[in-house]
Amino acid sequence: MNGSGSIKDDLIVAGAALPRLADAEPLDGRKVRLTWVSGEPTIVDLAPVLASRRIYIPLREDDALFRSMRVAEWGNAIEWGGDLELSAVWLSRLPPVVFDNEDFRRAMDHLGMTLEGMAAALEVSRRLVADYRKNKPVPRHIGLAVRYLLEHHGAPERGDAVRV
Repeated sequence: MNGSGSIKDDLIVAGAALPRLADAEPLDGRKVRLTWVSGEPTIVDLAPVLASRRIYIPLREDDALFRSMRVAEWGNAIEWGGDLELSAVWLSRLPPVVFDNEDFRRAMDHLGMTLEGMAAALEVSRRLVADYRKNKPVPRHIGLAVRYLLEHHGAPERGDAVRV
C-alpha cells in the first residue's frame, strides 16, 4: 500500500515478454504458418523437429493428426490432442522457411561483408553471392548459413538480435 491507503500495482518485469501465438495453420510438407499475437506471421518447417524425437513419430506419419493442430488455450504452444505439443518459445526460435534476396542483402550489410568476404564465409563463388544479392533464389542451406553468421558473428553492439 502507498501512503494514501490504496493498493499500488506491483508488476515485476524480468526480460522480454514470452511469445504468444494467435493462430497456427498447417501447410504441406510439415510446414506451419504461425501468427503471433503481435500480428507477425511466420512460416516454419517442423519436419526436422518431428524427426528429432520418437514422441513425434505419429505426427510424421499421420497427415490427419498433423492437420488437427490447434493453438493452446493461453497461446503458449501448438498442440495435437493434448498429448503432443511444441512450445511457443521453442517455435519462436525456429528459422523462417523463407530467406529471400532482401534478407540476404540486409544480412550482408549488417555483417559489413563485401562480396568477397561473404563468398569466403559461405565457401561459394563471388559471382554466386552477387546473384543472391540481386534475384537468384537463395537455397535453404545458404539461408541457414547466413543466419548462423548473423547469430554467431554479427550480433549488433546493443545485443539485439537481427531477425531475417
